[in-house]
Parts: sequence; structure tokens; C-alpha cells
Amino acid sequence: MAELSAESGVPVATVKFYLREGLLPPGERTSPNQARYSVAHVQRLRLIKALTDVGGLPLASVGVVLSAIDGDETPHRTMGVVQQELAGPAPKVSDAAAEWATERLADLTRSHGWKAHAPEHAAMANLVAALATAKELGHDKLTERLGEYARLAMRVAELDVEVVAGLSSADKIIEAGLIATVLGDRIFAGLRHLAQEQVSRDVLGG
Repeated sequence: MAELSAESGVPVATVKFYLREGLLPPGERTSPNQARYSVAHVQRLRLIKALTDVGGLPLASVGVVLSAIDGDETPHRTMGVVQQELAGPAPKVSDAAAEWATERLADLTRSHGWKAHAPEHAAMANLVAALATAKELGHDKLTERLGEYARLAMRVAELDVEVVAGLSSADKIIEAGLIATVLGDRIFAGLRHLAQEQVSRDVLGG
């Protein structure tokens, strides 16, 4: 246990908690008070740490994601679970604004040939809330550029899938896809903020 903690960077007490909660599979018992842990245990602990510390997921969502990874679903369906947990519950907006945003997104998905999603789909619900809020705040220029944002999003998604497409096993595809989604969100947001700072300096000055 001490070696597992040192190798993974996760405190012993936290490792024991993850074992009790089923987030980490038990090791091979070698005596009543000792167990042997493998490289897979170290990798799982590092994955949990990445999901919570960097990805910002609560442990309940981490449990759902890990259950999906360990299940028999396809990589595509497993990544759907990941995205649902990442999106979280959508904030409340007015019915009128939500209806406008829903219609706007329906037009967008049709024009790009994307699959239509039900309103309760987590990503769709959060998009509706964000667009509705922008509309209510009077920032129509942002919503008018939605098609351009969608084209950029498609290119980012293609890059994400290219990261995992050449991997040999479903397990590796799922884990790499998970990392590309969770950490990729943080990486892209950071790059966007750096780019905004540069463009703002060039265009707005000061």
C-alpha cells in the first residue's frame, strides 16, 4: 500500500477510501494484512487524480465514468457517459429564451448534418442554457457566429478522435478518449484564453 501510494502520488488514506468505494479494484491478497498491486492500479489512481484534480469531476461522477470504462459498452457509448458527467446539470433559463435557443441549435445541427439530440441530452441542455443566457444579455453577435464556432468545434473533435483512432484495444481507446475529452477541455480552454489575450492586445490595445 505504501509503495502504491508513493508510485501514484495518492495518499494511503485516499487509496484505502477508493478501495472501499470500489473506485480502485482490490489487489492480489498475499497475507491477511498485505496485498500486491500492479501497474494497472497505479494507472487507475493517476486517472482518478486527473479526473478530480484537473478535470474537476466530483467522485460520484468519477464512479460513473469508471463503471462505464469497466463495463461492456463500446468506446463510443462509454465516451457518451463521460460527456454526460462532464456536462453536469444545465442551469435554468426562461422558457422563451430556451425555446429560441433550441430552435437555433436545431437549425445548426441540420445545416451541419449532425445527429439531432433530445433536449435532455446534457451537452444540448447546457448549450441551450448558454445560448439563451447570451440572448437575454443582449449579446446577439455571439450567437450569430454560432456556425463558425461549430466548424471550429468539428475540427477539434476530429483531432480528438485522431488521438485514439490508431490504438489497438478498446480499453486503450476508452482511456485515451477520456483523457482527450477531460484534459483536452482544459488544454483548449487554456489555449483559447492565451489567444484571446494576444488578440485583445492587438485589437483593443492597452
